Amino acid sequence: MYPNVCEFLSHLISYPSVTPKECGIYDFIQSQLPDFEVLTIHEGDVKNIFLFKHFKVGEGKPLHLCFAGHIDVVPPGDGWEYDPFKSTLKDGYLYGRGAQDMKSGVSAFICAIRDFATTYSSAQAKQSLIISVLLTSDEEGPGIYGTKVVLETLKKRNLLPDMAIVAEPTCSMKIGDTIKIGRRGSINGVINIQGIQGHVAYPEKCSNPIELLGDKLGLIAGIELDDGDEHFSPSKLVVTDIRGGIQAVNVTPANLKMMFNIRNSTRTNITDVETYIKKILNGLKYDLELKQSSMPFITSSNSKIAKVLSSVVVEICSITPSFSTSGGTSDARYFSSFGVEVVEFGVLNDRIHSANECVKIEDLRILYEVFLKTIHCFNQGVNK
Repeated sequence: MYPNVCEFLSHLISYPSVTPKECGIYDFIQSQLPDFEVLTIHEGDVKNIFLFKHFKVGEGKPLHLCFAGHIDVVPPGDGWEYDPFKSTLKDGYLYGRGAQDMKSGVSAFICAIRDFATTYSSAQAKQSLIISVLLTSDEEGPGIYGTKVVLETLKKRNLLPDMAIVAEPTCSMKIGDTIKIGRRGSINGVINIQGIQGHVAYPEKCSNPIELLGDKLGLIAGIELDDGDEHFSPSKLVVTDIRGGIQAVNVTPANLKMMFNIRNSTRTNITDVETYIKKILNGLKYDLELKQSSMPFITSSNSKIAKVLSSVVVEICSITPSFSTSGGTSDARYFSSFGVEVVEFGVLNDRIHSANECVKIEDLRILYEVFLKTIHCFNQGVNK
């Protein structure tokens, strides 16, 4: 007998799949979708899987809808009241590592796809549809051998999805309140300002990099590099570390190192940052290192995937979701870089990565219903 979505999540939690361990989860998931074709794409210690099935109606080009996520979790850490890898049900909540991030989302869409597939009737369908699942064990880690590698393989095989839903936990206060249609990028920076070490009693013989930075710091720390827009907050330069010297009160430092991060919108890129820093530090002797660890992206709120999912959420959750780009990075950025319309939707994210991580059982059931209804909408050729 097929497990329901709560039982399914309980089973997934029992696998201690700390990045990049997969622990046999894929075998269990494949057993729930026995008629789906399977691609296993491994890179180093990372295991990835792609499952897909073509539900044909006539000879038209199929619409390819992908559900994506990760089965790896962060280490449990200390402070748990329950065994983090043995799900515990209490007062309507299911406890365990990955309960929110994001084995709940994976459980909801696997059960929804499975139940759709077992009841599918081509006589009732209006749209030829490919439904697929992309899973990785490398999202909580470096994230470079997972979803990106799978999408590269799919592109070579002409199997890239048209649309994707990444089931990351997105909601803030109530299930259904937030759909993410984009994410900010992340730019890391390091500035090394060079000076001349010396005795504080002879400042004329020194070149103190702290003093060189001086009044320029206010033009760097906390500065907003753009004004943002309807979807993104301004790209703000946040200084995370400043250090220099040898911890002596009578010696000026030879150099000063400052580190910063910018969660950038689509209105600011790495070249803009370099140009701004050069302008502010003009005349100083310094080195600048910049690295874009992830790119910003946006999916139109008028895209079919955003509109259909939003309408389903309104119907099932009785709430109009906000379209958001908040939070850190996710694997949705890789789908966008391959031209796939992508949104993110899942349960609340108020306990992710924490001790006693848990998910409300009713929210899990609702998420399953949202995904199942969304599949049916596309199967019926909905054009919202």
